[in-house]
Amino acid sequence: MITKDLGGRIKTLRNKAGLSQEKFALLIDMDRTYLASVEAGKRNISIYNIKKIADGLNISLSELFNGL
Repeated sequence: MITKDLGGRIKTLRNKAGLSQEKFALLIDMDRTYLASVEAGKRNISIYNIKKIADGLNISLSELFNGL
């Protein structure tokens, strides 16, 4: 399922960047519980929020979706 795959990818990249959910959520102006549900694959996230996440990770959208 794409939501679960994308959530796992976000979590992996966030951890690789050395950011906690809380710090990353603050950085991208997103509620931590919302981010947690995205990473768990429980949200059908909007492209707007996907772009905020990619920008927060300093990667392109294509890099975020690479391998999915």
